[in-house]
Formats: sequence, structure tokens, C-alpha cells
Amino acid sequence: MSQFIQDLGKSTRTSFTKLGRSTYFLLQTISGILSVLLRPRLLLNQMYSVGVLSFLIITISGLFVGMVLGLQGYYTLSDFGAEETLGVMVAASLVRELGPVVSALLFAGRAGSALTAEIGLMKATEQLSGMEMMAVDPVKRIITPRFLAGLISMPLLAGLFSAVGIIGGQVIGSGLLGVDEGAYWSQMQASIDFQDDIINGVIKSVVFGFVTSWIALFEGYDAIPTSEGVSRATTRTVVNSAFSILGLDFILTALMFGDH
Repeated sequence: MSQFIQDLGKSTRTSFTKLGRSTYFLLQTISGILSVLLRPRLLLNQMYSVGVLSFLIITISGLFVGMVLGLQGYYTLSDFGAEETLGVMVAASLVRELGPVVSALLFAGRAGSALTAEIGLMKATEQLSGMEMMAVDPVKRIITPRFLAGLISMPLLAGLFSAVGIIGGQVIGSGLLGVDEGAYWSQMQASIDFQDDIINGVIKSVVFGFVTSWIALFEGYDAIPTSEGVSRATTRTVVNSAFSILGLDFILTALMFGDH
């Protein structure tokens, strides 16, 4: 019993220590945003690496998710004679939930793991230490541009995911199942609220981008500088990001839609 308490205390202390290091790391990262904005080329290069290279997986996934929603939604709504509201169901599901959440999970798996591996390898090969010896702050030069790129790219990718998904739902609903195309779009436009649906979805995606980029960059920066340490850090990035995204989604949904 005493050994269990000791192990619990040790793990708790380790967790709080890591939380403190990650918070300090975040403050350092945020403090370098102004210097990055003065050198936009650094940001644009990272937005290409983080955002543009994630374009393909986001669009293909969004298309198939929208098609599945159109198929499943039609069969469910047809039981109630409400096939014409298929567009509302597809759009609300994507804009409120699936767009931000699924795109964030894909972002963590593709871009987040790549960021962790990149920073971890820089640390393992002592590139970050070399920059410090040349009086260059590695956090402002390496970390902050990647953090800002992830923060900006995530809402754009989530919006792209939702837009492609809505088109996929329309292709299945109107092209395959015979739902009136005009009713699909008009019902959607009449029912989807800009503030309650679209803006709340954007807020979710911004929060997910913030947290995912923070976790990915910190795990890489804090990784043990060995091949095994980098691989474990990459795994922690994907797992911790997934838990954070799903947990924050519940909290944000409760705050946004709890009074409806």
C-alpha cells in the first residue's frame, strides 16, 4: 500500500512538473509571435508545411464523411417523411461537430506528429543547441512560426472539411437518392444560423488548433534526444491530442449549446 502511494505521488509530481514546463514553454512561444509577424516568410513556409500538405487528407475525408452522412441521414429521415431536411442534418452535423473534431484529429495525426518528429530530431541532432550558441532563440525562430501556422491553418482546414462534406452529402442525397436539390440547399440556408452554428464551429477549430499545436511542439521540444525518445514523443502527441480534442469538444459543446 505504501509503495502504491509513493508511486502515485511520484507520478502526480511528474505530471505537475511537466504541466509547468509546458505552460512556460507556451508563454515563451506566444512572446515570439510579434517577431514572426515581422518576418512573414517564416510563417508562410510553415503554413505550407502544416496546412497545404494536409489539404488532400482533409478534403478526401470530408467528402466521404459527408457522403456517409447523406446516406445514413436519408434512411433515418425517410422513416419520418422528412427527406427534404437532409441538407439541414448534414450541414448541422458537419459545422457544429464533425468538421472541427474530425479535421482536428486528422490534423493531429498528420501535421502534429510531423511537428513533434521534426522538433525532436532537431533536438537530438543538437541543432537547437547550436542556434542557442549563435545567440538565436530557437523558440522564436523555430517553434513560434510552427505554432502560429497550426493556429491559423486549423480553422481553414475545418471549414474546408465541412464545405466538402456538405457537397458530398448533396451528391448522395440529390444525385443518388432523389432528394430535391433546391430543397437541400434552401432548407440548409434557412436553418443553419451564422452565430450559433458557424461561429461556434470556428471557435472550436481555433481552440483545437491551439491545443494540438501546443502539444505537438512541446512534446518534440521536451523529447529525450534519442530515436526512441522521439518516437515516444510522437506517440504521446497523437494520443494526448486526441484526448484533449474530445474532452474540449464536450466542454465547448456544453458551454455553447447547453442553454438551447
